[in-house]
Amino acid sequence: MSGLLFVVSAPSGAGKTSLVRALVERDPNLEVSVSYTTRPRRPVETDGRDYRFVDHATFNAMARAGEFLEHATNFGFDYGTSRARVREAQAAGRDVVLEIDWQGAQQVRAQLDRTVGVFVLPPSRDALRTRLEGRGQDGPEVIERRMRQAIDDMTHCGEFDYAIVNDEFEDAVAALAKVVTAERRGERAQVPDIAGHLAGLLAPG
Repeated sequence: MSGLLFVVSAPSGAGKTSLVRALVERDPNLEVSVSYTTRPRRPVETDGRDYRFVDHATFNAMARAGEFLEHATNFGFDYGTSRARVREAQAAGRDVVLEIDWQGAQQVRAQLDRTVGVFVLPPSRDALRTRLEGRGQDGPEVIERRMRQAIDDMTHCGEFDYAIVNDEFEDAVAALAKVVTAERRGERAQVPDIAGHLAGLLAPG
């Protein structure tokens, strides 16, 4: 039996990468699909672990050849998921996690029936801004642009099967693991209703 495909999305700064990494470390049958990107590698990143870093010509050639299950452009850089790597892992019976944005999630859902979407929300706008500033990678203008983009991203939360709030990290990891466990059983995971929280995040002001 082929493995499940979990799609985890979030606005920039919500902490999805840390959550997914913690989840995969604790679950031997989960494999994270490492995306290809044209974004420059940051000093703390490792090629092949965080991303597969390629130039624009290579990325465009892969896209033209249909090698990506999904691909999108964010903040001027391209990101894509290898179709072959996902198929290989699933064929071996492993469950795969994709860390992609809502645009990529839409592309995946359009092609594959058996996908489970999880959207990760920040505890508040202030917390999101603090996390973005804490990275020390972007200036004030870029931070503001990322905040505007984050609000737009969160309007797509309803397109996903589940939503969890990354407030207390261990609680969020546990909620994500709960989703995986339930879906493996063919069941719907019981997670807290976030409608009120989402409304607060999207409220003007």
